[in-house]
Amino acid sequence: MEGTLLPLSSPTPTKPNNNFILFQRFTFPSSLNHFQKTLSTPKRTVLTASSRNSHRSSALALHETASVSEKTDASSFAASALPKIDKTGRFCSPRAARELALSIIYASCLEGLDPVRLFEKRMNERREPGYDFDKEKLLKYNHMSFGGPPVTVESVEEENELLSDIEKESAVEAEVLAAPPKLVYNKLILRFTRKLLVAARDRWDANVDVINEIVPQNWKNEPAGRILELSILHLAMSEMTVLDTRHQIVINEAVDLAKRFCDGAAPRIINGCLRTFVQGLELGASETEFS
Repeated sequence: MEGTLLPLSSPTPTKPNNNFILFQRFTFPSSLNHFQKTLSTPKRTVLTASSRNSHRSSALALHETASVSEKTDASSFAASALPKIDKTGRFCSPRAARELALSIIYASCLEGLDPVRLFEKRMNERREPGYDFDKEKLLKYNHMSFGGPPVTVESVEEENELLSDIEKESAVEAEVLAAPPKLVYNKLILRFTRKLLVAARDRWDANVDVINEIVPQNWKNEPAGRILELSILHLAMSEMTVLDTRHQIVINEAVDLAKRFCDGAAPRIINGCLRTFVQGLELGASETEFS
């Protein structure tokens, strides 16, 4: 129906468990797979933030085409709560868990699969003979690298050097995201990732109804171009309602994910949508308390 968030059924003939509602399979927007640059003067090139985010989005897509203890309080998983790499040489930051969960949800929308099953499939995949993952790549991977404001360069050489740096960073991100999860993330983070995915799956239907009320009309009209943004909303809303993580932590993390993997006004819109969602939660809690 026009103007709805399209709680579409899976394109696969078998129906996923738990009535998980998925988007139809869409190809990743081709406009995000190329540098977007504009010229301010014949001698100056302005590289926009989208030129950097587009490579991160492409890395996320590439990852998907590649074939916490139970007592841990999720609210303790602030972005700075743990160091980036633990003693085993694996990611131990909750930001890494949220990035992994986002990539799995994104893939589940494209492939019409239950995200928890897709995660378990990735966890159990056998490595190809001769595969060797360079853990030094983890030290080069930056969860806090955002697009930022436009950068003006003075020469073609400087532009080419900057573009080369962006491509190298994107290549590292693609390799890390495509690697077997057990080589990249420690056990605590993998358990936290699974909890995030279970929450998102179980709350999907309820979240669709809420998202329909809080996102801009153009997002509802073109959900195929907003799969990442909508996935971030699902992930964040589920973490707040099911895992009971502090609202401000989740909102900050969601906005940072949007800054890394989305373009344009997505971070600002996601921030506004989640704050509206939190207001609804708080209003509902107040009404329940005094009823």
